[in-house]
Amino acid sequence: MMTCVIAGGFTQASFAQQAKSSNLTQFVNPRIGTGGHGHVFLGANVPFGYVQLGPTEPSRGWDWCSGYHHSDSVLIGFGHQHLSGTGIGDLGDVAFLPVKDFKQTSTRFKHEAEKVHPGYYSVQLTDPNVLVELTATERCGFHRYTFKDGAKAQLALDLSQCIGWDKLNDCLLTQESATRLTGFRRSNGWAADRRIYFSIDFSQPVTVHRLDSMERVVVSVADNTKPLLVKVALSPVSIDKAKLNMQAEMAGWDFDATVKAADDAWNRELARIQIQTNDQTKKRVFYTAMYHLMTSCSKFNDVDREYRGADGKVHKADFTNYTTLSLWDTYRAAHPLMTVAFPEMQRDFAQTFLNIYKQQGRLPVWHLMGSETDCMVGNPGAIVLADLTMKGLVEDKELAFEALKATQMKDDRSLGLLKEHGYIPWNLEPENETVAKALEYCAADDGVAKVAKMLGKTADQEYFYNRSRSYKKYWDPKTRFLRAISTDGTFREPFNPFFAEHRTNDYTEGNAWQYTFLVPHDVRGLISLFGSDKAFMTKLDSLFFVEGYAGDNASPDMSGMTGQYAHGNEPSHHVIYMYNYAGRPDKAAPMLRKMMNEMYRDQPDGLSGNEDVGQMSSWYILSSLGFYQAEPANPRFWFGKPAFKNAVVKVPGGEFNVIAEGLSETNRYIQSITLNGEEYKLPYIEYTDIFRGGKLVFKMGSEQKVWY
Repeated sequence: MMTCVIAGGFTQASFAQQAKSSNLTQFVNPRIGTGGHGHVFLGANVPFGYVQLGPTEPSRGWDWCSGYHHSDSVLIGFGHQHLSGTGIGDLGDVAFLPVKDFKQTSTRFKHEAEKVHPGYYSVQLTDPNVLVELTATERCGFHRYTFKDGAKAQLALDLSQCIGWDKLNDCLLTQESATRLTGFRRSNGWAADRRIYFSIDFSQPVTVHRLDSMERVVVSVADNTKPLLVKVALSPVSIDKAKLNMQAEMAGWDFDATVKAADDAWNRELARIQIQTNDQTKKRVFYTAMYHLMTSCSKFNDVDREYRGADGKVHKADFTNYTTLSLWDTYRAAHPLMTVAFPEMQRDFAQTFLNIYKQQGRLPVWHLMGSETDCMVGNPGAIVLADLTMKGLVEDKELAFEALKATQMKDDRSLGLLKEHGYIPWNLEPENETVAKALEYCAADDGVAKVAKMLGKTADQEYFYNRSRSYKKYWDPKTRFLRAISTDGTFREPFNPFFAEHRTNDYTEGNAWQYTFLVPHDVRGLISLFGSDKAFMTKLDSLFFVEGYAGDNASPDMSGMTGQYAHGNEPSHHVIYMYNYAGRPDKAAPMLRKMMNEMYRDQPDGLSGNEDVGQMSSWYILSSLGFYQAEPANPRFWFGKPAFKNAVVKVPGGEFNVIAEGLSETNRYIQSITLNGEEYKLPYIEYTDIFRGGKLVFKMGSEQKVWY
């Protein structure tokens, strides 16, 4: 097992010096994923920013989790925080809306009246007649309202407005001066006991008209002949820290300069990967995917690095603290991709995880704004931390192992049953989903075992390795599926491998067809259960064409279907790469081409499922480069099918250049590979080889062959 150590001195500043000046934001289409089930954020933000400032529509169901859906035409405000690609709605804080009178709480709009670009959003409203323009820094939102045809210069400020599960508990609004309002908002929702502090500056003196309470007021200015500028700074810690954030990030009043700074920030980060293609649609899909990845997890600390921890206390850090950690999704591709494209950020991610462990006694599962939501199954935070440790991106490996072991040895979330029985019996688990839980724990256990081996902890390695292979207990040789098993060793009946009732069956957002392949940490072991590579491939082939009824209450997350392969949900994302393990990478190539061409499109309904906080896009980015980390916490990337003739990734060693010679629609199969001019005979590339830079050349052709 190879590991690497991150090169000293590779910082955000040194990367900025390397980045070429490119206008890559022109290839970003922020509307991709705003329709269908994509649930993506639309508005103004900067990479990994705490503030996502944009339009909010009335909550009309699941597809409004981000607060916006392309099918809608009603706005209720412009809030400063939104989620992107989640399956649950929350946030929506501190919302403004131009209104013609105090009673107005919504307005209609048309998509043709919207303009959106990375770091900028605008919409021309007609009721009232106001041009709304928005931009942002990491912790501040900037509004410009231009009133037309005598429209009143007044805005509703709504602290009760929210998205999805969020509900206001308490708030405070104070007018500190003629041009400044401050306050806080405290709420419960998906994130429990969430606290937001704000400071709002206006370019003109304002009059505050209180209505029934301070939850919603209307502010007005005397002069409607010139634009009204509004700056809003947020903090998770205090009003004073919100003011500090404002002073540090948005001291001036130059709206256009802030728009340009946001565009520059996006161009800098998008330039981490530069692709060569004449297909402008693919270019937009690729750079929008990069944009979505960086609109995912958010910085969660003030400019002085204070933040509110998982214990509810304020902490001062020497690192950048992150939140919106959708780890059940992102451990599969988003975090592995970030170790390639954003290596200098990984110390901060590792430290974020370790501090969460110190504050709540276990690693994060799904962390939102300092709160553990416990959403989804398994311990995906352990998988990410194990992967970072194996890649040499964690400074304190002993503390990392302590956190990994403690997390996997807890008795909550079904782990007590796993420790007692060696598996999770379905007849003792009231929450169902026992197979999904067990398989996710197996992947995490395998990561712990790998770190234990690296640190020479033999007893721990053996314990967690053996537990990681407990997935075999669910194997039914008669049906050839992984199935729920009871305390007496019998499989649960009746059994329908297509059945996928949402969150009530033996699997999570899926069925037995998909979850039988959820053994990414031990694919050869899974193949051995089938008896041969041929038998395994027969089952794998069947996955992509077999049809069956999933039930009246089938999970809506099971989308992007090709047979029973569900590209719209994360447990399927590694599956196509399993052909490599059975010696048939040529079988993966046409399926990868199909997914990249059909499941990612340049239109609002352009994603096959939820963006899931960067995961859906990360699969595309890695796969289009021609490789994918299919094994959790195993630092190697398996080859697939490149989508571009040339791609250059900025890495600590300089550049990692990926060339696909002869690539075309017919020449979709790898014929041979060279790495730095030498013939390469492995089906994967080590993380260290990418990390240090170099040249990877795929020779492509029409012949289906195996090069290794």
